[in-house]
Amino acid sequence: MLKWLLSLKVYLDVRMAVLLGLGFSSGLPRLLVYSTLTFWLLDVGLDIKMVGLFAATATPYTIKFLWAPLVDRMPLPVLTRWLGRRRSWIFFTQMALLLAIFGMALSNPAEAPVTTAIWALVVSAASATHDIVVDAYRIELLNDDEQGAGAAAVVFGYRAGMLVAGAGALYLVTWVEAWGATYIAMAGFMALCLLVTVFAREPDRVRSRRPPPEVVEGSKPPGVVDILVREFIDGVLGPFMDFFQRRGWYLFLLFIVLYKLGDALAGAMTNPLLVDLGFTKVELANVAKPYGRVGPFAGVFRGGWVVRGAGVVRALWIAGFLQMASNLMFALQAWTGADPWLLIGTIGIENLTGGVGTAAFVAYLSGLCNKEYSATQYALLTALAGLIRTLLSTVSGVAVEWVGWINYFVLTTVAALPGLIVLYFLMKYALTGLEKRGVGEVGEA
Repeated sequence: MLKWLLSLKVYLDVRMAVLLGLGFSSGLPRLLVYSTLTFWLLDVGLDIKMVGLFAATATPYTIKFLWAPLVDRMPLPVLTRWLGRRRSWIFFTQMALLLAIFGMALSNPAEAPVTTAIWALVVSAASATHDIVVDAYRIELLNDDEQGAGAAAVVFGYRAGMLVAGAGALYLVTWVEAWGATYIAMAGFMALCLLVTVFAREPDRVRSRRPPPEVVEGSKPPGVVDILVREFIDGVLGPFMDFFQRRGWYLFLLFIVLYKLGDALAGAMTNPLLVDLGFTKVELANVAKPYGRVGPFAGVFRGGWVVRGAGVVRALWIAGFLQMASNLMFALQAWTGADPWLLIGTIGIENLTGGVGTAAFVAYLSGLCNKEYSATQYALLTALAGLIRTLLSTVSGVAVEWVGWINYFVLTTVAALPGLIVLYFLMKYALTGLEKRGVGEVGEA
């Protein structure tokens, strides 16, 4: 018990405050090109078809792994010398976000929607790049046994940023009655995030495992082409070569795809279930929304505490069974009907367990990454996990029509089992991928 209590001390570390601030700057732009922008477009009279086209501006979030090697390797003029390898990219992307959000504020979607769309695309690209480097910064800044707490701090800040850009922006525009002024205020929040980056500590630089070739006296020094080829092999192919040379890499990937599958399938049909049960908008606003905001904040910190106290692998087991219980709560809700008191418990449990699962899963993915290639490998792993689950979730509506609500959520609970079965074999045969990285298999912290 003392060990678990001592594990809470990690949250008092100044590095966690820095990660919370960086998480805020990651979460703030998201809704400015998603739901908040949608409210703005509808408010100025754009038709639903045009509003739908704006969804394409969020494409950079799904393909960010394509330029992750560039972020991992390329220094920025002046900024890298001033701030270092990671903070220079964070500062650069935050400045780009500030200017792009300000550009959105000055645009007029009613008269020039294309201009607004271009600025939104710039915000998305800068935000996706910012996410790449913040993930790398977190992995390199913390020890392996601190990754769960670090994930919790980032996710907490991320959700706070989304809250400001979502509910905060809607409250502000209602008060000032001007979308441009509201987006200028959002740019102001991003300006404050620049201070966090400037005063943060740069992680210890990770040396490349491929030293530059020695130049034999009298021989010709390497040319530009030789340098470019070496950088391509090291920066682009290196992350793949490093990962695929590990024992049991195919099981890592299988686990990553399957672990949160049940959670993703349930999440895809959560809102349709509540609407179909007959909950009114007022009930959902008064119950689901507040609990949906408070639950994740508590959940991610609880998840970080569990990871710190129990170790990554045990935390994955705990989170896995909690998420199965959460899915069964939705099956119970479907069986009971529009019971607002049960809805409080269902939404609360779903968000708390989801937070624990997120912290544990992020800690595991972080532990798999080689710190030399942290930005590229983390972006690839998260893209793989998200893409497969998204594709499988597209058939969720067909499944509901086929088996009904109760059976569907029972099946999503069963869908969580394959991931835990793979985890069992990973642990049994010491193939979790964490063995040589100092992350305890059974909870060593």
